Amino acid sequence: MSAPVDNAEYQPQLIEKQAQGFWDAQRAYEVNEQSAQPKYYCLSMLPYPSGALHMGHVRNYTIGDVISRFKRMQGFNVLQPMGWDAFGLPAENAAIKNKTAPAKWTYANIAHMRSQLKSLGYAIDWSRELATCTPEYYRWEQLMFTRLYKQGIVYRKNSVVNWDPVDQTVLANEQVVDGRGWRSGALVEKREIPQWFLKITDYAQELLDGLDDLAGWPDAVKTMQRNWIGRSEGLEIRFGVDGHEDLTVFTTRPDTLMGVTYVAVAAEHPLALKAAESNPDLAAFIASCKQGGVSEAELETQEKKGAATGLYAIHPISGAKLPVWVANFVLMGYGTGAVMAVPGHDERDHEFARKYGLPITQVVAHPAWIDGVNAGRSAEDLQAFAYDPAEWKSWYSSKDNGEVYIVNSDPIPEGSTYSQAFQHVRELLEAKGAGALKVNFRLRDWGVSRQRYWGCPIPMVYCAGCGAVPVPEDQLPVRLPEDVEFAGTGSPIKTDPDWRKTVCPQCGGAAERETDTFDTFMESSWYYARYTSPGAQDLVDGRADYWLPVDQYIGGIEHAIMHLMYFRFYHKLMRDAGLVSSDEPATHLLCQGMVIADTFYRLEADGSKTWYNPAEVAIETDERGKITGATLLADGRPVLIGGTEKMSKSKNNGVDPQAMVDRFGADTVRLFSMFAAPPEQSLDWSESGVEGMARFLRRLWAQVNRHVEAGPVPGLHVAALGAEAKALRRQLHETIAKVGDDYGRRLTFNTAIAAVMELLNAASKFQPADGNDRALLQELFEAVTLLLNPITPHMAHALWQRLGNPETVLETVAFPSADPAALVRDSVALAVQVNGKLRATIEVAVNAAKDQIEALALAEPNVRKFMEGLSVKKVIVVPGKIVNIVAAP
Repeated sequence: MSAPVDNAEYQPQLIEKQAQGFWDAQRAYEVNEQSAQPKYYCLSMLPYPSGALHMGHVRNYTIGDVISRFKRMQGFNVLQPMGWDAFGLPAENAAIKNKTAPAKWTYANIAHMRSQLKSLGYAIDWSRELATCTPEYYRWEQLMFTRLYKQGIVYRKNSVVNWDPVDQTVLANEQVVDGRGWRSGALVEKREIPQWFLKITDYAQELLDGLDDLAGWPDAVKTMQRNWIGRSEGLEIRFGVDGHEDLTVFTTRPDTLMGVTYVAVAAEHPLALKAAESNPDLAAFIASCKQGGVSEAELETQEKKGAATGLYAIHPISGAKLPVWVANFVLMGYGTGAVMAVPGHDERDHEFARKYGLPITQVVAHPAWIDGVNAGRSAEDLQAFAYDPAEWKSWYSSKDNGEVYIVNSDPIPEGSTYSQAFQHVRELLEAKGAGALKVNFRLRDWGVSRQRYWGCPIPMVYCAGCGAVPVPEDQLPVRLPEDVEFAGTGSPIKTDPDWRKTVCPQCGGAAERETDTFDTFMESSWYYARYTSPGAQDLVDGRADYWLPVDQYIGGIEHAIMHLMYFRFYHKLMRDAGLVSSDEPATHLLCQGMVIADTFYRLEADGSKTWYNPAEVAIETDERGKITGATLLADGRPVLIGGTEKMSKSKNNGVDPQAMVDRFGADTVRLFSMFAAPPEQSLDWSESGVEGMARFLRRLWAQVNRHVEAGPVPGLHVAALGAEAKALRRQLHETIAKVGDDYGRRLTFNTAIAAVMELLNAASKFQPADGNDRALLQELFEAVTLLLNPITPHMAHALWQRLGNPETVLETVAFPSADPAALVRDSVALAVQVNGKLRATIEVAVNAAKDQIEALALAEPNVRKFMEGLSVKKVIVVPGKIVNIVAAP
């Protein structure tokens, strides 16, 4: 056991050093699967080793640590691991900036951030630490990929991507800013290149259905995933094209089929490319479509442009010839690369039709429109009414709620509802062999290829005779060379012929390695499982089923539809491979809010803004604490107030956690990050708030120190406690019950801290009359120490010893339990109202009779004051709550 801290003054640096040294020596948080205790797996999303912790990290990992330490005190065998999401583009950017290799920069950052995490005292099992950029980790990811390839879950196809012609790489949609690459500034092109995909769409329905079983996940996350999966039922319809293969479209609105006036195809569609061979204008338009990104958001907002192919599609019911256009809002990667256009009822189709003079036919009507027809309104009036966006858009989306009808759609019966028309069109098309019912998903297969260097090599080789061949398992891992010169233009493994050259595993002939690397979501999709099985000679071993699923997962809601979708998908892949037995990777998910802080800036002559860190600024506030003015400390001149925003480098409003730890101590930083807001809400950073938490911990230390210095205490004799002492003990055990519930069920750590603060305020006013009263304070301070242990473990470690306990908190483990007898009240406080307004509070016996309560209420001086000139008409007593006196002149 570490030596007790005997200093009267709270010294966080000394206390924390001693506690952490003790935990390290005891290997306190290393766990195994042989425990007789029930398991609990608490996991926070692994960080990217950017160089230093930020306050978002501190908040995220403190939440996880509070839960982990609480569960440990409840008797669980708790696993809380840590690792590093270490591949990715930021390391390449840093390598260019710092003229170093990405690997060297990454490993240095890991070492620094590991020391920062340790300084915060997290109960992490460091023996299970991993970094996703090491061959020891990604070897198993490569192995899984080759297995999935052999099973047909992995495939390669050409895909249209955002291509940065300067950096020579594919960009994610969010890396395209105003049509330019975020790093190079080059105009982004659409380019069709071969990419590797995982068939997540094979699991679309299961991923959707599984959301119903995730009772412990936030509804907001589940809603986002449902929308992203986007299940829809409709018809797949074939339009004949003279001299060419049929065009196939999918629609959820076959009821509007008779309103189709043209068909639009993607620039990359085979029909468009064939037509362009003899049409220079069309070829030029197709070439122009290569500019710009491929995100859905960009497609929605860009100007709608098109070119006629000169071809016509045959309407499958009416036989009408419909012009086929190439449109820049249609992509090959979405659906079939062709859409049927209904400009009468689709905003995008309508805009395009108006621009190019294409027909517009209304086939959906609102009862008001039909009433207008019956009332003899003119065609012009009806036309204007029909295309009022506030009207026709709502009609179109109303479907079958009884408010829309199908019109102008022979042979569909006039006045059919959505569902009636859907069924009628289905039967017509099925009879012709031109359509069939189909379930479609918005979700697309997961493209995992990246044209970057700092990533896991894709374990495939290309042979002139055998084609694409997976690397045999006994030749894995395919190692990424780390000692490279990286300039940022092109990938070192693409330009290194020695690395690329290899031998075909099938025929023994010359072959080349795949030079694309994996999307980093691959590494973060299964890391949680690897923690359970360190050293396993596969992705996981039998230990995984002991720990999985994760009992509590913690991370930002911004990961709802990317990481968390792939996280669930990869778990199902591992399940189907026989590696794990559970269906979902985590039973509970907590999405913590952002850390926000004030921003300050000055406008420069060129219109740009120079942002100043809050530490560089002196502020003025009003009586409510609102900032009313700010000046730069360096020159005393005013700066502008930018409001509160998420801490970021771009706004220079970040706060260095290490500086806060060095100044106030880790426990103070942990306490503030848990007290300032509930976990799921944004936390407004306030240095004065941190200082307030530091004062609270100093007061607690001083209170305990005064108690200890007063000498030994006898055993507590509860029956001998006086009324004041009994009330304090009741508050103590009410606090124990509340804090346990806040930690365990509600996950509202701020209210738990507030309850402890109230208890300590009450304790500070209690003057012990004898040894038994001092024994009550001993019980109270020991309980408070244990109640705060999940949040301020260093101080708890020291205080527990200071209070004379021979064992450590770590060994004591048990979270306090409320004494049911202490919670029994002899009396209860009742609010007293006169004509509905609160005038007094009275204390009455729990079993007091109604007439006693009325008499006490009417005798209260403040009640009598407000009863002057009035007489009692009625007294209403709500037992245990309120007395309401109804009075009148």
